[in-house]
Amino acid sequence: MAVAVSICEQTVRPQKRTYESNKLQKRLRAQVAQAILDFEMIGPGDRVMVCLSGGKDSYGLLEILIGLRRHAPIDFEIIALHLDQGHPGYPAKVLPSYLDKLAIPYRVERQDTHRVVKRLIPEGKTMCSLCSRLRRGVIYRVARELGATRIALGHHRDDILETFLLNLFFAGKLKAMPPKLMSDDGKHIVIRPLAYVAEADLARYAQLKGFPIIPCDLCGSQDNLQRLQVKAMLGEWERKFPGRIETMFNSLARVEPSHLLDRSLFGFASLGAAKPHLTAADIAVDSAPFGEGASPLRHANVACDNRQ
Repeated sequence: MAVAVSICEQTVRPQKRTYESNKLQKRLRAQVAQAILDFEMIGPGDRVMVCLSGGKDSYGLLEILIGLRRHAPIDFEIIALHLDQGHPGYPAKVLPSYLDKLAIPYRVERQDTHRVVKRLIPEGKTMCSLCSRLRRGVIYRVARELGATRIALGHHRDDILETFLLNLFFAGKLKAMPPKLMSDDGKHIVIRPLAYVAEADLARYAQLKGFPIIPCDLCGSQDNLQRLQVKAMLGEWERKFPGRIETMFNSLARVEPSHLLDRSLFGFASLGAAKPHLTAADIAVDSAPFGEGASPLRHANVACDNRQ
């Protein structure tokens, strides 16, 4: 009897794993497709250069885009780029072996940014800013050489929200990561197709797919990063108040300039002198009643106004 149960479990577990993988993959593809549509990230004939770091997020991005391309109503190209930054013990054969199996064009670019960062940044100081600038310069150069019209990065929903809070707490700015942006020189379009995807889903997807993760021994080994502190704070909030991360993220797409303090976004000086331009959302927030059908977001805004 015990043997029969054991055989049954061995049969059911792979089936359950396959079911969970397919269900998760379907959701991730839907979220990525929606982000691409909402922000018009990819068009016909685009050559999308996917930056593959060796982490779970970029692995997930690449495989999801490959899957979407098979069923997309438009034709676009995908090429992968991996930057070998010269980290000690870097496993040089892992990514080429993985990419060969996917049968897509790719390029591995070696630039010893690790040595530059270690030489210029004092021990104990955060390396992310310099490392990011050096990496971005290489990415833009390679994009020009490959003729890429889009540069796809693996930043997800949690990255965007963490960046927003980092700017809020430490830089005094309301600023996050845009899903689509143009480089300062106007020559490159950067896209973040994972903008709607939760990090936890990407972690689960990576586990189910068995991606050959390459850890970062430079920035990934630092325990003094402000981003790690913000991530821990968000995790604690989500445990205590499930759904809070989703609510906070949604607020980034529901901005009311008249309820902030940026004079370049709203004509505060004209108030009283002439009727200012109000959006429908501004009017809705100001006039929202505390009745049935009024959203919690409106309640919160009205409550804040009434405390003044």
